[in-house]
Amino acid sequence: MSRDLSRRARLVLYGVLLVLAVPFVFPTWWMITSSLRPVADIFAFPPQLLPVNPRLDAYQRVFELQPFGRQYLNSLYIALVVTAGTLAVSALSGYAFARIRFRGQNLLFLVVLAGLLIPSEVTIVPLFQMFFTLGLVDTHWPLILVPILGAPSVLATFIMRQFFISLPGELEEAARVDGLGRFATFWKIALPLSRPALGAVAIFTFLHSWNLYLEPIVFLSSPGKFTLPQALTQFVDAYGGPMWDVQLAAASMTALPVLVVFVIAQKQFVEGLAHTGLKG
Repeated sequence: MSRDLSRRARLVLYGVLLVLAVPFVFPTWWMITSSLRPVADIFAFPPQLLPVNPRLDAYQRVFELQPFGRQYLNSLYIALVVTAGTLAVSALSGYAFARIRFRGQNLLFLVVLAGLLIPSEVTIVPLFQMFFTLGLVDTHWPLILVPILGAPSVLATFIMRQFFISLPGELEEAARVDGLGRFATFWKIALPLSRPALGAVAIFTFLHSWNLYLEPIVFLSSPGKFTLPQALTQFVDAYGGPMWDVQLAAASMTALPVLVVFVIAQKQFVEGLAHTGLKG
């Protein structure tokens, strides 16, 4: 009897979860299926769950109207470089704040955390003036340096610090007995143990860089240097109206890799955040 009740409870739970998932899944489903329809059928009522005569014309026009392939590579390599840089900065700074004792440590950490309270819109004008003076406007350097040294890196530093605080101090004592220095202890012991936290940091940093919109439209003006969020706004007709099928096709190609990565790595993402703890 108890097994039957547990099975029924699971079925009810799964049914409720499926119903709750509809508002989140349906927009993505509508975006992908609408990209395969003629423009006249996109806003048909009642909406069609499947395209009657699917076609790939919109996907072909995406690459004809813009250098979409180059823009895709731009977003990919910028996101990878930003992720690698953020991992390096946050791991080193997080370990320093967690394990190295120095005067004013807590105060300095509070100053660093204060960076999370400053909206990016507030700093965009002075950042533009600084990069313009350096001759780096219309290059990818602002899109790389600002996230690595900005709020995403601050949040990553906080996560890494919390993880390193949770590590037993006996590990470092054993490393000192074996003759390891501070950096060797970090590199050979602390860093390998921090893989769950590094995985969480890597995922949200990559997603943040991939979806970055404000900075590209401020710093970039050449279509060949655009990233995907900025490129999506350029698919308009001669009168400035949206080309719905083309926009939806480009958006589908932009969103699908991110969805796949998140679905595959969501378990590691949740475990990484859970292991950071709230100590210190």
